[in-house]
Amino acid sequence: MDFTVTTADPATRKTDALVVAVFDRRRLSDAAAAIDEASNGHIKSVLADGDLDGKPETSLTLYGVPGVKAKRVVLVGCGKSGELDLRTYRRATTFATRLLERSGAATAVSCLPDLRVRGADAHAVARATVEATEAARYRFDEFKSKPETPTHPLKGLVLAVEADARKASEAGIAEARAIAAGVSFCKDLANRPANVCTPTHLAEQAGALAREFDTITTTVLEESDMAELGMGALLAVSRGSRQPAKLITMEYRGARTDTKPVVLVGKGVTFDSGGISIKPAAAMDEMKYDMGGAASVFGAMRACAEMGIRANVVGVVPSTENMPDGNATRPGDILHTMSGQTVEVLNTDAEGRLILCDALTYAKRFEPDAVLDMATLTGACIIALGAHASALLTRNDGMAKHLQAAGEKSGDRCWRLPLWDEYQEQLKSPFADFANVGGRPAGTITAACFLARFTRDYDRWAHLDIAGTAWTSGADKGATGRPVPLLMQYILDHHVQA
Repeated sequence: MDFTVTTADPATRKTDALVVAVFDRRRLSDAAAAIDEASNGHIKSVLADGDLDGKPETSLTLYGVPGVKAKRVVLVGCGKSGELDLRTYRRATTFATRLLERSGAATAVSCLPDLRVRGADAHAVARATVEATEAARYRFDEFKSKPETPTHPLKGLVLAVEADARKASEAGIAEARAIAAGVSFCKDLANRPANVCTPTHLAEQAGALAREFDTITTTVLEESDMAELGMGALLAVSRGSRQPAKLITMEYRGARTDTKPVVLVGKGVTFDSGGISIKPAAAMDEMKYDMGGAASVFGAMRACAEMGIRANVVGVVPSTENMPDGNATRPGDILHTMSGQTVEVLNTDAEGRLILCDALTYAKRFEPDAVLDMATLTGACIIALGAHASALLTRNDGMAKHLQAAGEKSGDRCWRLPLWDEYQEQLKSPFADFANVGGRPAGTITAACFLARFTRDYDRWAHLDIAGTAWTSGADKGATGRPVPLLMQYILDHHVQA
């Protein structure tokens, strides 16, 4: 969709819709007050009849407003003006976008970006506008025989701002368009069914990225290559599947060659049956999204390339299926990892950490400045944090602060859980160096403790458990695109050269 900026009087713009805010108790925003003045008090007159009180997610559409060239004026409730922060602003923008899509307006001018948003500058508000708008417009109808797209979809949005905010707003739009493209790419991959989105399909998508962007180089290791490297844990998971595993590497080079990269490692289990420790049948269809971590790496790589950021970023995606074939790994099997450590498999449904551990060891060859892995790793994470925050675990306090700050700034929040050595005791095994699970207590933490044993060479490593945030269940089930915004904010804040 086309996003532009205007500093002209919104009342003079010819457009299908003009969006202005009304606060609680019918208090007009500055833009709404200007429209009211241009219409000789028409807005206040209508509101006096009580059709709109300004509460969040309420609206009123007016046609033929005198003194205004827009076909319709859409009044959007934004709650109390003093409480408008980026979170509530995104909600208002999402609500307004869905209204516009239903209205049949092809073009619109939004005055919402000119609102005073607590703790946010013009750049941040413009970025939030674009990201929320694109998220609201996203549809996955790739496999619909009759796509459910609007008859007259919104094609262009003009952000109305003050003259001194124009430059910052345009920069925010450019940044947001790239991030939104990455989020949509992430959603597309995670929403595709497992009979389409196989490890081979992910490898093909990585190759397509490299062909599209000169700044990305893709390498794909086959199972024979992994065997030579000693990736016994990753290969143990793939043994039960007829789909060959792939280890996909995407390198984005936007900074000097001597600049150490940030390495993003994403779990790419394209379908997780649980293996021999098979899952219950209910909602097993959703296990196609067990490659949500991999999808977010793909999304971040696209966003980096679209934005052309001055940073070096490497994406590493170990990808396989986890299936209960006669050749599948069994509970009690002992695996040799690429690091040389051995693992006793107590539960084959704890497979994500097995493919990640070899990938984390492999990442060492890139001499990373920081390593960040993300995975739909544990159901315990959903119990602990629900769908609002990803779990963050790291030994590095500075990295934890940076990631949490990036989460708040991007609206893609994470919450830190402890990674104390005491939890390592739960992974003890009488037969191998350690086991792949530590029992029910603190399941999210012990999973991260397992991964921590493969990251001792990294000063800066963090793990994000996105089991509760990468996917929405229920009637409107689907991928959320998280944590792409968080990843991009962290990279922009801490890995971009001046």
